[in-house]
Amino acid sequence: MSRIITITSGKGGVGKTTIALNLALYLSSQGYKICLFDADLGLANINILLGLHPEHTLKDVLLGGLGIEEIIIRDVEGVDILPGSSGVEELTNLPLGKLEELSQTLSGLEKYEYLLFDTSAGISQDVISFCLSSPEVVVIITPEPTSLTDAYSLVKVLKQKQYDGSLAVVVNNCKDFTMAKSAYTKFKAAINKYLAIDIKPLGVVLQDPKVVEAVKEQRPFLLTSPNAKASLCIKKIGQKLIEGPPDELELPKMPSFWKRCLEFFQNPLEVPGKREGREPEKGGAGEV
Repeated sequence: MSRIITITSGKGGVGKTTIALNLALYLSSQGYKICLFDADLGLANINILLGLHPEHTLKDVLLGGLGIEEIIIRDVEGVDILPGSSGVEELTNLPLGKLEELSQTLSGLEKYEYLLFDTSAGISQDVISFCLSSPEVVVIITPEPTSLTDAYSLVKVLKQKQYDGSLAVVVNNCKDFTMAKSAYTKFKAAINKYLAIDIKPLGVVLQDPKVVEAVKEQRPFLLTSPNAKASLCIKKIGQKLIEGPPDELELPKMPSFWKRCLEFFQNPLEVPGKREGREPEKGGAGEV
């Protein structure tokens, strides 16, 4: 059964996409079949990081009659990429018949052992829909106060919407582990005090000049500098994921996941204080 994991953030500029991409590459290097779904509405940062120019996107499946297999970019450094960013917005306006057809089509992704979603930043409907549908959500934060505040707002919405999956946190762009621990402790304390929702630490990604170099080269830092500090951090995070989801977590079958996800897209979520955070990303795990 597939592990479905949504990687998200409250604020843009925290290195979310870079972490998602390099994590996907590490899982692939360990022998797992991986699909990375670019669900970052409008930005398509995965394409930028890899220098890709997709001929088709999810929009062509929704409006152009293509099958899901026809838009997947195969074996990009061992990972299959689904360019969904152009087309995610259309998910909110699909007629019932098309909705059921799309749910069946997307269920074909169950052949992957890991399906990773890289969402937009913020608390827009597309972000919350992917998060609420996923049994596992990874929130990327940095030590910056605005990152912590916006991530708190994201978790608050998930709490309000009665999210019942696993929430984990990665602290990015840290000078050292002391800084990472301090940031996570502040975040965890606020969550415990005001939201009473369980979150767990998944790992830390340290600041590393090799990351910036890799972004400029449009190559993943895990491949250009496999022994760099940031790469070693990604490997630790990947190993922790491989150890398995929490014992109490119920993993849905792919058809059930997509049915639930598309239902969330079709129904307005009434997110208060909406703040989308779409600025270009930059941070310890990448400019994007």
